[in-house]
Amino acid sequence: MSFFGKIKDAIFGKRAEAAPAAPAPAQTTAAAPAAPTPVAPQPVSEVDVEAILSGLAAKSDQKLNWRTSIVDLMKLLGLDSSLTERKGLAQELGYTGALDGSAEMNIWLHKQVMRELAANGGKVPAELLD
Repeated sequence: MSFFGKIKDAIFGKRAEAAPAAPAPAQTTAAAPAAPTPVAPQPVSEVDVEAILSGLAAKSDQKLNWRTSIVDLMKLLGLDSSLTERKGLAQELGYTGALDGSAEMNIWLHKQVMRELAANGGKVPAELLD
């Protein structure tokens, strides 16, 4: 799985956990089961990235600044935030600077991850995209 895919799955997967369970189908007393009714695919709703991450942060025993730190964002999601992982993420997302874990690289990574989340159906506050 791609480096960004791990982040996206960790956040977007939380949507399923937060969604209410579908009600059980009503029991019928008909002798023969009815043919299944085709179900039209439902449009994918926007995932509220800020709400999910804020909820995870509230439950965490660590104080993590996911809003500005790529390391803290990855830790909050339970992902490896090592330099090796961040280098791989930077290469995957097209970073062209030095892959040295500098503040410049990490700031770029955080902003690019937020942009990618927004491009993939995430609702991300404007201040996290700039």
